[in-house]
Amino acid sequence: MSWLHLGCRAAMPPSTWPERTSSTLSEAYYQPSLTAEYDEDSPGGDFDFFSNLVTKWEAAARLPGDSTRQVVVRSGVVLGRGGGAISHMLLPFRLGLGGPIGSGHQFFPWIHIGDLAGILTHALEANHVHGVLNGVAPSSATNAEFAQALGAALGHQAFIPVPSTIVQAVFGRERAIMLLEGQKVIPRRTLATGYQYSFPELGAALKEIVA
Repeated sequence: MSWLHLGCRAAMPPSTWPERTSSTLSEAYYQPSLTAEYDEDSPGGDFDFFSNLVTKWEAAARLPGDSTRQVVVRSGVVLGRGGGAISHMLLPFRLGLGGPIGSGHQFFPWIHIGDLAGILTHALEANHVHGVLNGVAPSSATNAEFAQALGAALGHQAFIPVPSTIVQAVFGRERAIMLLEGQKVIPRRTLATGYQYSFPELGAALKEIVA
């Protein structure tokens, strides 16, 4: 997901905007792991091409000095109707051909599009919010759990795995890493700022999307 700038008082010159919010991709920033748990203070952004790219996005979005309240939202995989990740998954899952990618054990940091928009709005409107927020749902899931939840939302089983070799052949090695390896990302600071999720649970989020 490319970074997005939103500023209050758009009629003012950009250099005098009192707030700035940018969005980058959390699953690219934090290093893949089957065991580690990452919050907003965890290190990252320096281990491969995509993580370095996110670091450069965040640096480009940052304004110099302390006079501007700045927020970076690191989003997970955005789930919503009419596009995004779900649009590429629905057909095989509707046909009963869906399943986990690779081993399925990798974590799948996700967020409903309504909550991503809500976090960005919250960051702009709440003056006490600053720094990095993880734009992911508070309930973590593995790729296999996501496949099962999507299958259940569509009324189908989801047990046919997609081998890692096929994923690498279709997407290339670097892009395949983002699908075959994942991270457990926790929105600790996002919750601490008082944001209330509309879709904190994966099952309810997917049922709303495919309804």
